[in-house]
Amino acid sequence: MVYQLNAGARRLLWCGPERRVKTLLRFFREFGKERSAKLKFVCSDMWAPYLKVIAKKAPNALNILDRFHIMRKFNEAIDEIRRGEAREFKATKQENVLEKGRWLLLKRPENLSEKQTSRLGELLKLNLSSIKGYLLREDFQRFWEYKQMPAAGKFLDNWVTRTLQTDLEPMKKVARMLRNHKPMILNWFKAKGRLSSGAVEGLNLKAKLTIRKAYGFKSIKCLQVALYHTLGDLPEPLCLHRFC
Repeated sequence: MVYQLNAGARRLLWCGPERRVKTLLRFFREFGKERSAKLKFVCSDMWAPYLKVIAKKAPNALNILDRFHIMRKFNEAIDEIRRGEAREFKATKQENVLEKGRWLLLKRPENLSEKQTSRLGELLKLNLSSIKGYLLREDFQRFWEYKQMPAAGKFLDNWVTRTLQTDLEPMKKVARMLRNHKPMILNWFKAKGRLSSGAVEGLNLKAKLTIRKAYGFKSIKCLQVALYHTLGDLPEPLCLHRFC
């Protein structure tokens, strides 16, 4: 799914089957060299093959790593730590204090109910690896609040160093990922205010709803047509369709 995210023009631009390099190459081939050369910003996830294709086919575009996908890596790490602790509790026949606590750790604090907030407060008093991972994620949220790129880069380096000194291997994996992709992550500040990947998640939800309402499609072509009509912001026809 390739979206146009210009101010005032957020729509599905192109879609193709399967998450493959050839699929993205096909988009750029249909989009054309001239238009690709005029792209100023591209927002993507961290899949290495996509990053290489974008660098080659849109050489003048600033590639910004999607904030949503970065934070999802944090949540995956926290969930992995939580599952490991739950297994330890079961093996040692201890009370699983994390039972039914998955979403307490994965949801943003402002999205928790009053009851969930109260229980999270109790969990935060415990010396658990899951809580340590949660606090590292919440500490990293400050990164997005910086206004100047040098200060953000210094904070990122400091956070990575502190995290690599812990014994939380899933979080250390996230830290190494951030360190390896630091230049692209900092590109977010260069385009701040001009590009928002948050709209992508809303469009993706509409795409899923389109698929669910249709109860499946006979072919990929039918699915693409439905998605273009729902998300493509296509112009209205000048005349009504005439049935023969």
